[in-house]
Amino acid sequence: MTRRMATVAAVAGLAVLGLAGPALAHVEVSADKHTAGASDVTLTFTGEAENDKAGIKSERVVLPAGLDPAGVTLVKAPAGWTFTRAADGFTVAGAPLKIGVDAVWKVKVAKLPDGETRLSFKTLETYGDGTVVRWIEIQEPGQPEPDHPAPLVTLQPGPSSAPSSAGPSPTLSATSPINLTSLTSVSDLPGDEGGSGGAWWVWVVVAVLLIGGGIVLVVRRRSPARGDS
Repeated sequence: MTRRMATVAAVAGLAVLGLAGPALAHVEVSADKHTAGASDVTLTFTGEAENDKAGIKSERVVLPAGLDPAGVTLVKAPAGWTFTRAADGFTVAGAPLKIGVDAVWKVKVAKLPDGETRLSFKTLETYGDGTVVRWIEIQEPGQPEPDHPAPLVTLQPGPSSAPSSAGPSPTLSATSPINLTSLTSVSDLPGDEGGSGGAWWVWVVVAVLLIGGGIVLVVRRRSPARGDS
């Protein structure tokens, strides 16, 4: 009986200690579109308050590679807070919120990076008393969540936009002009497929020219003899 009472007391003591300690908070992010390369995407961030002595006064976000700060605009932030761009991200800040109140803000991204399926947004959360909580540890696939994970958006691969390396085969239309001086053989003529049937008319023309040339040559040879008579 005594041993059982001691066990119950120990469990109760641990529960009390657990309730007395600060709850583990996070900064979370979600997207309204979940495909890599998507355009006009709204990201919603939630910075959970964990300080029981001061409220949140700013959230500094470092953008992942492939996201240009110039393409990020503010959609919504706590009342009175302002949006400021930096070379690597942006900051939303203002008067400290009430103790225990989460910071929620939304931004619109012009375009998500192509080919990226995991976007980590390292965030520095600052409280009114100067406390800074760094949510900057990258969450690796298949690994336990770190103590201070960076907000993560998981995306689906986007459609491939790579152009085909094989271009269209060149064709010669029926109305295309033929440069006869560039032909190296009868087989270079359009319509000839390597056989003799398709070029029979060419041989007829050649034969006519040869016969005509022979007649002219014979006439020229006989002309002097007629003149002497």
